[in-house]
Amino acid sequence: MSASARNDGTPEFATITWRNRPVRIECQWLSPERTTAPLIVFLHEGLGSVAMWKDFPAQICDAANARGLVFSRPGYGRSTPRDDDETWDVDFMHRQAHEVLPALFAALKLDDEKPWLFGHSDGGSIALLYASCFPDRVEGLVVLAPHIFVEDKTVANIEIARTAYLSTDLPKKLGRYHDSADSAFWGWNRIWLHPPFRDWNIEEELDTIRCPVLAVQGIDDEYGTLAQVRGIVARVGAHVGGCELLEIPECGHSPHRDQPERVTVATASFITKNRRQTP
Repeated sequence: MSASARNDGTPEFATITWRNRPVRIECQWLSPERTTAPLIVFLHEGLGSVAMWKDFPAQICDAANARGLVFSRPGYGRSTPRDDDETWDVDFMHRQAHEVLPALFAALKLDDEKPWLFGHSDGGSIALLYASCFPDRVEGLVVLAPHIFVEDKTVANIEIARTAYLSTDLPKKLGRYHDSADSAFWGWNRIWLHPPFRDWNIEEELDTIRCPVLAVQGIDDEYGTLAQVRGIVARVGAHVGGCELLEIPECGHSPHRDQPERVTVATASFITKNRRQTP
């Protein structure tokens, strides 16, 4: 698979080697004909996938005059599900940022690109970790409802999600977006409820980020407080110009679904303002 992939919504796949086995990654390219435009890579939430984004990435790319790459992480969407005995550890987001994302970029021959990363929830945290580890490989970040430490509010609502998965038709609903709903749900849910994960914290790692960051969060976010995005902007903004904070009223954990126009306008403006000018 290459950067000339189709743009008709048909899933395509790249293969990487991860955890000592080949892993198929579901990908979708948006507006690849914009060859000189910036590339935005979309990183989904803890239960997300290519399909769950729906048409929002296309809206962002059109508004920002950009190309887009949407993909499902291992265990999600049409990507290779987790093995039955495969469990994720406290470092699961670090491994996605430090191992999976570089391997995917290499498989897609994007090593010479310097993309924007647009991440939601866990995907926002992974975007931050990638930019921290590879500060020269990222043009900028837009992170929606990211996590930089674990809050009681987050854990409480993930426990509620566990009950819902066991007692409602949530598995059927998730099955519309994932080849294996169990792979997607339990990979995410079990690690977040694993007691050692309560100490997970990436605040110090933000100090090595060297690109502008737009941090977005709904004021009514049920999975985290505004301390998350305020902490990002305070920490990164101390040594990087162009960092911005957007707190959205009447908005929960998914700003791109609750307030899509507000997020689209803010993202397009931020990318345009901070876009690297090519000679």
